[in-house]
Amino acid sequence: MSKAHVINEFGSPEVMQWRDWHVPDPSPGEVRLRHTAIGVNFADTYHRGGISHPWKVDKPPVVIGFEGVGIVEGVGEGVTNFKTGDKVAYGIPPLGSYAETRNYPADKLLHMPDGLEDKQVAALLMKGMTAHYLLHRTYAVQPGDTIVVHAAAGGMGLILCQWAKALGATIVGTVSTHEKAEAARAAGCHHAVVRSEQNFVDVVREVTDGEGAAVVYEAIGKDTLSDSLDSLRMMGVCAAYGHVSGPPDPIDIIQDLGRRGSLFITRPAIMHYVAKRSDLEWTARDLFKAIGDGILDANINYEYALEDAVMAHSAIESGTTLGASVLIP
Repeated sequence: MSKAHVINEFGSPEVMQWRDWHVPDPSPGEVRLRHTAIGVNFADTYHRGGISHPWKVDKPPVVIGFEGVGIVEGVGEGVTNFKTGDKVAYGIPPLGSYAETRNYPADKLLHMPDGLEDKQVAALLMKGMTAHYLLHRTYAVQPGDTIVVHAAAGGMGLILCQWAKALGATIVGTVSTHEKAEAARAAGCHHAVVRSEQNFVDVVREVTDGEGAAVVYEAIGKDTLSDSLDSLRMMGVCAAYGHVSGPPDPIDIIQDLGRRGSLFITRPAIMHYVAKRSDLEWTARDLFKAIGDGILDANINYEYALEDAVMAHSAIESGTTLGASVLIP
């Protein structure tokens, strides 16, 4: 019998109960895998609370988590591209990674290249694929661009800083403390702004000689969106991919976008960028190469035993963590 963190009612971290969890034989098109490392994402806390964002959460009892690395233990009917013993990884739903073993759709599963560390991939896959589409597709960052990365010392922000630096961008990052400013600078952020002490819009205008940023990667939401729009150059892009401070106020396309300089705003989501198998494979291939080339490091500062997931959630919700967290079965 496998074990998992089972949620019988939504709520605080303590609703996750470490207990036996029956995993049936894989259905047609599924693969059964045993986890070796599991990623922890802030979105997991939404799901634990019953909030279907960015993906739907089933009614309890349910197991959350959508990012993991493991070894194939069995395959369902019709699965031909995976076999027992393969090292595999995934970074999108269905939910269920907070478990020792699980079944997962073969058409969303990825072969993991040799030479990569399990916990690095588990901590990087979803966030790394998100960074890939943000930097290459939502807005294709070019050498010399000035960009804004909010929450630059968070798990997502550190990845954006590392990859954007490799692309030749100048990065203005916002953080909440001086300690986080140091972490952001270590990841490649050129101008780390403590938001309580300095206006990042002023920094952007100074860095760009008044022109503004090409793109803002907006992860905070309500508290920063208006200033994010103010920081953009004409025809700049606001990629509002998160809202940890709460949903932003409604946007007036004439006042907020038109009069600020024909701005663009989008709410990108990974499920649309990897909906096609070819896009999923392309995104993962570029990500695995960036990890292998040393461009990206997960900055894993917190490693918990799987049974201690409650502690992991309490830590990330405290707002004091730096870098990534992983669970190890």
